[in-house]
Amino acid sequence: MISKPLFKATIKQNIFVFTLILVVLMIYLPIIIMLYEPATKESLNDVLAVMPEGLIAAMGLNNLGSTLTDFIGNYFYGFLILLLPMIYTITVCNRSIASLVDKGSMAYLLSTPNKRTKIALTQAVFIIASITAMIAFVTIAGIAISNITFPGELDISAFLLLNTGALILFYAITGIGFFSSCLFNDAKNSLMVGAGLPVLFLVVQMISDIDEKVHFFKYFTLFTLYDPEKIIHNGIFLPQFIILFSMAFIMYGLAIYVFDKKDLPI
Repeated sequence: MISKPLFKATIKQNIFVFTLILVVLMIYLPIIIMLYEPATKESLNDVLAVMPEGLIAAMGLNNLGSTLTDFIGNYFYGFLILLLPMIYTITVCNRSIASLVDKGSMAYLLSTPNKRTKIALTQAVFIIASITAMIAFVTIAGIAISNITFPGELDISAFLLLNTGALILFYAITGIGFFSSCLFNDAKNSLMVGAGLPVLFLVVQMISDIDEKVHFFKYFTLFTLYDPEKIIHNGIFLPQFIILFSMAFIMYGLAIYVFDKKDLPI
């Protein structure tokens, strides 16, 4: 069971940043889909030709592909889908527990009949539900826009898998952030770990794509487990999905356990 009043309050607290990130995603996604038009795509290739090769590789733009699904997968799911929702998840995870403890709001919550586990579970459910809603909206919008602009050219099954993988990836990322928020009593330390690790993972992923000499860095980042190209072209991705989902399950479980057992400065 969750606390409905707390769930509603958390929605109000985070609705602005959720809407902001979703709006930015909805600006980029249609633009990227429409860039697939042959003449515009050629212009895009001309622009990329004058950019540094390392920057192009780091952003996953070195192989835009020949199909609409490849194009969206490389241009949108290779970088933007990793960066933009991560801004939201970092914010909401930090606010979920650590910020409440830091500001003294947790003392009020614990003075109500709500137990620690119920409070933590409520916040966990909100995080999972909100990121699921965000990715679901992107999925529906992507299919609709593609069918309007380029009917029949989107591989819907591959596109659904792309979004499923992105969602499971963010379950794991939010698991780290939520665990950090439950572990620390101050928002600063929670943010340092909960934001620092995902950002570090993204930077390491970008570095690993720059050159073959640093390609081994891919073994030190969580984002390696999400490979749009393999997903689109029926490569091996199911084991990676299972690892990410298992990690999310473990991190959320540990987070609730740690918060229930730790001493609070209240």
